[in-house]
Amino acid sequence: MLYKILLVLFMSFGKYVVRNFKTKIHMSDFLNNLNEEQSKAVTTTTGPVLILAGAGSGKTRVITYRIAYLLEQGVSAQNILAVTFTNKAAQEMKERVAHVLGNTIPDIWIGTFHSICVRILRREISKLGITSGFTIYDTSDQQQVIKEIIKELGYDEKLIKARSVQYKISSLKNDLITPEQFNKIYVTSFFDEKIAEVYVRYQKRLRSNNALDFDDLIFYTTKIFQEFDEVCERYQKLFQYILVDEYQDTNHAQYTLVNILAAAHHNICVVGDPDQSIYNFRGADIRNILNFESDYPDLKVFRLEENYRSTQNILAGAQGLIERNTQRKEKKIWTSNETGDCIRVIEVPGEREEGSFVVYTIRRLLQDNPSKNLNDCVVFYRTHAQSRALEESFLTYSVPYRIVGGLSFYERKEVKDILAYIRILENPYDLVSLKRIINTPARGIGEKTVDEVLAFPGFSLTDTRFLDDLPIKIRQKVQTFFDLYGRIKEASFHQSISSLMMTVVNESSYKEYLLDGTSEGEVRWENVKELLTVASRFDHLSPQESITAFLEDVSLVAHQEKKDSVLPAVTLMTIHGAKGLEFDYVFIVGVEENIFPHSQSMSEAKDVEEERRLCYVGITRARKKLYLLHARNRMIYGGFQNNSRSRFIDELPEDSVEFEQSY
Repeated sequence: MLYKILLVLFMSFGKYVVRNFKTKIHMSDFLNNLNEEQSKAVTTTTGPVLILAGAGSGKTRVITYRIAYLLEQGVSAQNILAVTFTNKAAQEMKERVAHVLGNTIPDIWIGTFHSICVRILRREISKLGITSGFTIYDTSDQQQVIKEIIKELGYDEKLIKARSVQYKISSLKNDLITPEQFNKIYVTSFFDEKIAEVYVRYQKRLRSNNALDFDDLIFYTTKIFQEFDEVCERYQKLFQYILVDEYQDTNHAQYTLVNILAAAHHNICVVGDPDQSIYNFRGADIRNILNFESDYPDLKVFRLEENYRSTQNILAGAQGLIERNTQRKEKKIWTSNETGDCIRVIEVPGEREEGSFVVYTIRRLLQDNPSKNLNDCVVFYRTHAQSRALEESFLTYSVPYRIVGGLSFYERKEVKDILAYIRILENPYDLVSLKRIINTPARGIGEKTVDEVLAFPGFSLTDTRFLDDLPIKIRQKVQTFFDLYGRIKEASFHQSISSLMMTVVNESSYKEYLLDGTSEGEVRWENVKELLTVASRFDHLSPQESITAFLEDVSLVAHQEKKDSVLPAVTLMTIHGAKGLEFDYVFIVGVEENIFPHSQSMSEAKDVEEERRLCYVGITRARKKLYLLHARNRMIYGGFQNNSRSRFIDELPEDSVEFEQSY
């Protein structure tokens, strides 16, 4: 008996030794892939940490390895919170961690601020009197509600525009300002007074619709943590290690949320680069990263300065430019890559010649480098209006191109219509979705009839007895829709989400509605079929779970989603979309005063500094060659402009630049 006990203990000890031996070897292997500063940033896991990650310095690798290192050290996946800014980045991070560890990653909290907050709110929002089945309204949904409120209040819609009101309300929520606080403290103008009235009604309308907008997701999560200590302490205890990517892009609400969660353990690691803070117009506050040392005086700072992307000349130009800024943390990017060609600054007569030069140079580059293709080339511009002349040139010379930044897939009418049908199945109080599809396809139910029905005492999607009290003329029209709703509601109890969506399409005759014999109708139907493809990813869940998961995924998906062509093509895009990308050959056009920096960003020094950071981001996307173009004359915004070349060109170090003219 004693022999058997000793044998079991010996075998268990042997497994422990082998397992830990393997772990140490594994950790050693992946830490060997890091440079010295990266390794320190990965293995310093206790206390506050600031990682200043220069462009092309391997930031994603450091974040990935830091998470993997924590897991290898025995930290539970549930105790790690990693926040990113896009769903794509979150998914890539999960996959990279799994790859480093060589197994399937456990249920770690990796996601965007919005997705993390949704996950928390589904559990906790009932404390605020809101049910967990809330709908998430996107921008167009918000604007529809606001338009209705503006109309109800009798405001001039030309003076009080829904889009402007929506933007202002979003800004207030990002600053955690309630309607009551705004009305009491911040109202200083006639426009503010109107905003205050709309804001109050807007929040009440969302509440009655059992809906939240995107800003509410962070706003309400923070509110719960501030007002319910037991909930706050539970999540503080849960998230023992917090990591935030792109910290320079956080707004006040995100900043507050993160610091509340980190208050218990102080194991907070933020990663970012003040030199790449370019989203002030979205509410990003560069002070969050600049003042991080004031928030956590005992922090450790690591500077990732070695660039693995660009040539020495490109980096010299970028460094010389960004050092002109005052709002930054000292950091000097460098590389052991080849010296490379100088940055080429090209003066052209006008926008037509600008486009021709770009096309000609791309063709020559690809002829000289046959291993490269059009996907290795990008043209950046400051505003969308600049793309017109470029497109003409690419079309004239038959060079394929793709424009990034068009209408998002989920903003297309036919997609939003089908989603609205699915939404009201999950949330029968969602009147925005109901209004969208009650007469789509047409059922003879006009806007006036819709308003009368919704205002009728006892109106409900779940109890149709009120129909008997409607005037017969209205009742007959509305009954058609309610019969349809009943059929698809019944189907929702036993069909997968993709099957349910086809039921909606068939029962509502939506396919016939789209296929009107035009090529545009064919394209719209193709979009519906693509939505079916997305939905099928959730078919493995139960019917109700699949609806919830699908709608949540759609609500959180990155904006500006666009299906790329399978054929190589030159990318055309605004420079604000450049972050996270890299190309061998980069062209930045319109590098002129009043265009870049933009005329609306030249009145204050801080705005010019953001424009300079934007230029820095564009420059550091280039791996091999960089071209900056400026025109002597330019037709833009319906008139000619004669702009001097941008100050940013003159701020580049002389020994990293070559100037030439093109005629």
